[in-house]
Amino acid sequence: MSVKQLLVGHPLSSPELARHALLCMWRIRKFEEAVEDLFGRGMMHGTMHLSNGQEASPTGVCMALSIKDQITSTHRGHGHCIAKGADLTRMIAELLGKKIGYCGGRGGSMHIADVETGNLGANGIVAGGIPIAAGAALASKMMRSGTVVVSFFGDGAMNEGAFHEAANLAAIWRLPMILFCENNRYGMSSSTAKAFAIDNLADRGKGYGIPGINVDGNDVVAVYEVAHAAVSRAKSGQGPTLIVADTYRWKGHSRSDKNLYRTKEEIEQWRAKDPIPRFITSSLKAGLLTQEQCDAIQREATAAVKSAVNESLRAEPADPLHLLEAVFKVNTP
Repeated sequence: MSVKQLLVGHPLSSPELARHALLCMWRIRKFEEAVEDLFGRGMMHGTMHLSNGQEASPTGVCMALSIKDQITSTHRGHGHCIAKGADLTRMIAELLGKKIGYCGGRGGSMHIADVETGNLGANGIVAGGIPIAAGAALASKMMRSGTVVVSFFGDGAMNEGAFHEAANLAAIWRLPMILFCENNRYGMSSSTAKAFAIDNLADRGKGYGIPGINVDGNDVVAVYEVAHAAVSRAKSGQGPTLIVADTYRWKGHSRSDKNLYRTKEEIEQWRAKDPIPRFITSSLKAGLLTQEQCDAIQREATAAVKSAVNESLRAEPADPLHLLEAVFKVNTP
């Protein structure tokens, strides 16, 4: 999805926007499936964190953002990157350690950044992107650029000091920022029931004097609507909003996770809440898309990811001799 294809608006307001939302979710799903396959065949090194089942959250949020608005992401950040308009080939190439990758093959899965589309970067540190987002939002306010910054993070990040400090600063300075928690029920293998003494994570917003809103994170329309309201609030100078999206990752925390802390029944219950067929049903009911069009959109996403993989596999590998070129170095006498 190129920058020119990034569309803003309600997913059910027109056939074009419905198509965009469905294509974006399918691209994320097919990208994750391709990455899992490449890793399983030993063609990808390091680790990876998949977001299968969470496609509605990044899609809905980014459809409420302009190309100038910014995001910070997480170690589970492929979906955010794609939804903000990143190039699939450069993403796959980065994961494969290729020269044409977004970070020249140096960063891998957890460190993709694309400043052109407003993606300030994924982050391997839990809650690491939240203070960065607060800094970017402060810059926006001081420069009067009118941009909003969304920080995506998981439920595990809400118990990190970085979250508390950044949320407090954003609140007292009324920064144009959205704190978007993808509550997929587990911080690595620890369930939210064991990690929090409150039932509703959005109640944390009260502690900072900002709105705390819950949303069905598997409903792309609902996500868009709350994100759009939060963007409007931020751009009008009213400050940040905490949004907690209830969702679920189908896969383990990372590729080394054997999923021993979850039951098959629990996973299947959440698979039944798959955000993609839910949106297809809504689009068909609204008369915005036909079943034939929905099927064609799925095929288009599959072909786009396949093309990105093939092009990346043919690309020139990154040269280890250039590894330190992007590292700041101080010349000493």
